[in-house]
Amino acid sequence: MKRKWMLTIPTITGMLAFMGCWAIFAQDKYTLKVPGGLSFSEFKGYEAWQVVSISQDGSLMAAILANPEMIKAYMSGIPGNGKPFPDGAKLAKIHWNPKKMETFPAATVPGTQHDVDFMVKDSKRFTDSGGWGWAVFDYNAASDTFTPGTAAGKPPQGNDAKCGFTCHTMVKTRDYVFTDYGHR
Repeated sequence: MKRKWMLTIPTITGMLAFMGCWAIFAQDKYTLKVPGGLSFSEFKGYEAWQVVSISQDGSLMAAILANPEMIKAYMSGIPGNGKPFPDGAKLAKIHWNPKKMETFPAATVPGTQHDVDFMVKDSKRFTDSGGWGWAVFDYNAASDTFTPGTAAGKPPQGNDAKCGFTCHTMVKTRDYVFTDYGHR
């Protein structure tokens, strides 16, 4: 009995040490930043933002979320009324690889996360990109980590705070925002 107890103490100690090291080395996504200054930390709490809309782009499905400033702007009629979004308005677009729902196979639901895209309106910081800054952070499910998007990504990213500007110029008259607020 004493021998079992003597083996249990080092085993528990080793497990606790491993778990402590894992916690220390686990990625803090809020320390990531794309070149040009847009950081993940600027979007802290995005997971709880209100859903604006959903979309499917190629093989990925997405939920578009907005912070309270952006929701307020949508509720006031922007961008349909021709007015610009206010500084501080933010969007997050979470992409997932779709999968069939196990309990109801007729339904397609989010599977593993693919990436998260961010937009922030800051006309002082982003004067040369329509007042908006963009960031893409690719997700690696195996390591549970994010990395800034790159030119090798799909779609390719400029890997800076202006990475979405070229694509979004086609909706310049909508203050560079594609997404409409979905009717409820």
